[in-house]
Amino acid sequence: MIKKFMELVKFSHTIFSIPFILIAMVVAADGWFGWKLLFLGILAAISARNFAMAVNRLVDRDIDAKNPRTKNRVSVTGEVSVEQMKLFILANALIFIGTAYLINSLAFKLSIPILAVLGGYSYFKRFSEYAHLVLGVSLGLAPIAGAIAVSASIPCWSVFLALGVMFWVGGFDILYSLQDMEFDKQEGLHSIPALVGERGAIFISGMFHIFSVIFWALFAAYAHLKFFGWLAVIIAAVMLYYEQKLVRGDFKNIPKAFFDVNGYLGIVFLILIILDKV
Repeated sequence: MIKKFMELVKFSHTIFSIPFILIAMVVAADGWFGWKLLFLGILAAISARNFAMAVNRLVDRDIDAKNPRTKNRVSVTGEVSVEQMKLFILANALIFIGTAYLINSLAFKLSIPILAVLGGYSYFKRFSEYAHLVLGVSLGLAPIAGAIAVSASIPCWSVFLALGVMFWVGGFDILYSLQDMEFDKQEGLHSIPALVGERGAIFISGMFHIFSVIFWALFAAYAHLKFFGWLAVIIAAVMLYYEQKLVRGDFKNIPKAFFDVNGYLGIVFLILIILDKV
């Protein structure tokens, strides 16, 4: 059953959010922040993402059942029932709130609003093309949460880091949505590809990734990072360029661009920030 729940929330995709919460924690602490906060930070990231993904699967069951790409998801086939999904959502919400309580008072006060944002994303595609950016905001909350965990504050650099994450995620989500462009049009769902077509969507995605690099550069400047911090920004820019090139060359490369390039981007960024602070 655990395997089914991991499939439900695509647990392996947690790699997109965990590096950036840890990056913020390393920068906020100016180095090592302790084993307790490491455990609590990772637990918060995992439970928040599990909550968001499970809500998405629950809300989108009817849509996913019609889409050839998603009709075999465990939430559609019944391998994970509606009741089980609801219990899973509740359990992860309580874990997240409890973890926030153990971190500090500011984290606890913001825990429920954060869950509201994470859960709200699932509804946006039904009425707004801004769904891509709302997903970006959801993951962009991770570095702000990391800064709060260590410093009980929201420093300026964490906002720039979060904005970079927001446009990074929004950009690759637009590319990923190219796979469902025709389906979205048929079902009246809102997405950038359905609105502006392939070429327009790729252009907007590219602009979003340019904004990502700009905001990450501002993060490096305001956080007073040194060589390795700036190297992280440069390598991230190269990887985003490669991602755009992959998709523009052949849409069959979308899974590789989405999973491989973006997964490695966060890990490389984290390693270089750790080196910068060491």
